[in-house]
Amino acid sequence: MRSGFVKVLALALVLLVLGACSKSGAVEIGSKAPDFTLTDIEGNNVSLAEFSGKVVIVDFFASWCPPCRMEVPDFIALMNEYGSGDFAMIGVAVEDLGAAKSFAEKMKINYPVLVDDGKVSGAYGPIRSIPTTFVIGKDGNVARVYIGYREKAVFEKDIKELL
Repeated sequence: MRSGFVKVLALALVLLVLGACSKSGAVEIGSKAPDFTLTDIEGNNVSLAEFSGKVVIVDFFASWCPPCRMEVPDFIALMNEYGSGDFAMIGVAVEDLGAAKSFAEKMKINYPVLVDDGKVSGAYGPIRSIPTTFVIGKDGNVARVYIGYREKAVFEKDIKELL
């Protein structure tokens, strides 16, 4: 019996190591951004396809995340500066509707805030850290992926390059 346990434990460790070393399922730069449809904080369905032909930033965030909260004013400013043209911003909250709605209203977010269903963050990830932000070019391909906080200038440079 002890021998069987050791074999199972050894196999589990091998699988764990192989899993840790294997390529993650995360969306990679240059690949097509997975389309999705999620419900926004007002109950409307919003899909990535609606923004086809635009540069789109998709930001996975949560209201309780300090770096996420730091980025929001910059995203609001970018929408004010570039949102009337070929740029769009989408926030995907990885928390419940109530928290996302309260946060969006408090921060006066001027872009769609959607609530993740687990499938979208799975298709883009797994999202292991927030904020995780994807910059998608007009061609629908992922141009940049950022894990963690970035200053407004980083995103503005990306937007200008891709417009």
